[in-house]
Amino acid sequence: MNIFKNAHTKLALFYMMVAMLVSVTFSVAIFNISTNEIDQGLGKQNRIAMQMRDNSIFDQIENIRQSQLDESSARIKWNLFYFNILILILSSIAGYFLAKKTLDPIEEAMEAQNRFTADASHELRTPLTAMRTEIEVAIRDKKMNLLEARELLNSNLEEISKLEVLSSALLKLAKNDGQIAKEFSKVVVSDVIIEAYEKVESLAREKEIKIECHPELGSGSLPNVSILGDRQSLTELFVILLDNAIKYSPKNSKIKIVVLEDSKDVSIKISDSGIGIKASDLPHIFDRFYRADHSRNKDKVDGYGLGLSIAKQIVDFHGGNIKAESKAGKGTNFVVKFSRSENKV
Repeated sequence: MNIFKNAHTKLALFYMMVAMLVSVTFSVAIFNISTNEIDQGLGKQNRIAMQMRDNSIFDQIENIRQSQLDESSARIKWNLFYFNILILILSSIAGYFLAKKTLDPIEEAMEAQNRFTADASHELRTPLTAMRTEIEVAIRDKKMNLLEARELLNSNLEEISKLEVLSSALLKLAKNDGQIAKEFSKVVVSDVIIEAYEKVESLAREKEIKIECHPELGSGSLPNVSILGDRQSLTELFVILLDNAIKYSPKNSKIKIVVLEDSKDVSIKISDSGIGIKASDLPHIFDRFYRADHSRNKDKVDGYGLGLSIAKQIVDFHGGNIKAESKAGKGTNFVVKFSRSENKV
């Protein structure tokens, strides 16, 4: 971006000017201190000559003193000049790299924001364009009957529903981006998993997908381990992961939830036997609006590629870690790890 190239040059020049200002200031101070010390040292010769009361010797020593002072001052000036030239070169190089290091994160953030804005605009435009086209065609059709009008309205309602889902996801992302640290409370992991399970149970039933949990849900045998966090957002996290597993799993399949704990951490693993994710797609699945090749056809799977981005934001906000393991055609495992509340101060 041209704006960053200009900013890079200006910032590098600014760093160089600051370095040179400091260097010249110290050089002037060093020169004055050095010449004063030399002058004071040579002045002792004059005092000795005055004590000898020999004017000829005094004049000779005075000439020698002045000559030495001028010679020493000249050498110091040239040494400081060369030193400042070296500082100028080094500060130019250092300023260039320092400016690059300073601006690179800002440039990356702006590029990410621009991509996000462009993707959001594209996704918002798609349903709006579909609605506009349908309405324009309907207006020109003078023979439209009541049934066709109802079909048009139903189609528009579907597009409006998509817009609502997208706008809700965008608002969540914006809210999470601006989220600040707050006081968390103890949240029992098993309670959050059960709550999330209850919210997606009907979706799983429609596809005849069985969700199994080890230890078993509702048996009272789930580990009574807790973490510090926000219960609502943690529930949303597991709803997203379970909903994602349901979407990409075939009918009559199984989704497994495994809860593991040790003295420091608690891990929740959600596994499905769905279509999996290609190795080339795995590094990008938490990027906003990213959809792997197999999910780009919205006729098969609805979605805008925002769910996993929201999930990662929630995990990051809680100081946890989330990773995905998958092979195309062999299912996907999502593993979320949090520190136990007992280990947090």
